[in-house]
Amino acid sequence: METEKRRAFIIDFMYFAILALLCFAVLKYAMPLLAPFIIGFALAYLLKGPIRLLSGKLRLNGKISAIVVVLVFYGTIGTLISLLGVKAFAASRELIFNLPQIYALHVEPVLMGIFDGVEQSVLRMDPALVAALEEMFNRLVQSLGQMVSSLSMGAMGTVSDIASSLPGLFIKLLLLIISTFFIAIDYDRLTGFVMHQLNGKTRTVFVQIKEYVVGTLFVCIRSYALIMSITFVELVIGLTLIGVDNALIIAFVIAVFDILPVLGTGGIMIPWTVITALQGNYPLALGLLLVYLVITVVRNIIEPKIVGSQIGLHPVITLASMFVGLQLFGVVGLFGFPIVLSLLCHLNETGTIHLFKPVEDTREVKGIALEIKRRGCGKTPQPLLFL
Repeated sequence: METEKRRAFIIDFMYFAILALLCFAVLKYAMPLLAPFIIGFALAYLLKGPIRLLSGKLRLNGKISAIVVVLVFYGTIGTLISLLGVKAFAASRELIFNLPQIYALHVEPVLMGIFDGVEQSVLRMDPALVAALEEMFNRLVQSLGQMVSSLSMGAMGTVSDIASSLPGLFIKLLLLIISTFFIAIDYDRLTGFVMHQLNGKTRTVFVQIKEYVVGTLFVCIRSYALIMSITFVELVIGLTLIGVDNALIIAFVIAVFDILPVLGTGGIMIPWTVITALQGNYPLALGLLLVYLVITVVRNIIEPKIVGSQIGLHPVITLASMFVGLQLFGVVGLFGFPIVLSLLCHLNETGTIHLFKPVEDTREVKGIALEIKRRGCGKTPQPLLFL
């Protein structure tokens, strides 16, 4: 009997391991290849409501309504991206070309002032160390200057690489637009064909997964919008208190930048703090550092709680899944892993799959924890039959 249980466990484990490897391979390698069509289908799904609304209000043919809505959508998005892209490119280009000049006018004089202060202090203690200190500082300034120049050249090389990749990006964008048109025009026909290939139970599970994932995605968007709003309020209050001009506009830009998972608020606040300190404005630099620390601590506390409570996961599970997802799949994994775990918990609770025992009463879990604590406090540990 025990051998049969072990054999069954090994078979189940291998089945789920192979399934997990297949999912990983699809997400890692197949999704980037099919990304234009997947995004096109997602956009067609989002535009489904406006298309049907336009078709019903104006009594237009469904295909004509789809073409009009998709054209308006891409026209609006394309115009906004073009305007923002031109401004961002111009600002980045100016910053890249002016990096050596900024270093020579603002950073190097501050470093020279710091060195003069250190040199005077060392001169009073040991004049013999001044020559060695001066040589070391000259090498440091020279190395920093070379680093800034190489950074500027590297940034220009990055811009060139981006420019060389534009043809491939243009092809993907063209595929995205074309696929969105065709999918939006025949959305009901395509989805009906796919659903027709599934039997009754599989179709029910598929619909259940689709409804839950879509609902959870909107919940995650709402959760991160709330986090961004909290960050914006904190920034406005903090920057206003330390006397920063245009605090409202700066706070909005940083709050939008905070959506990025790798850079986040620190991508702006940390360089700003360092540059301010190098310019000798230490009170403002200290204030910026305190604002950044407060925002970071508050975000690390509220993000797992808000996102986890919205999708039904414990904050620790949410934080761990976000970290693992970010390491494996980048931004997609950051948002996708918590949703997948939440979906598995939902399917397990509804009885669709059986991965673990669902907790129907939290008092049962508390009772087990108390029993573990009681037995662990004894001089001779008792065997825990329920583990």
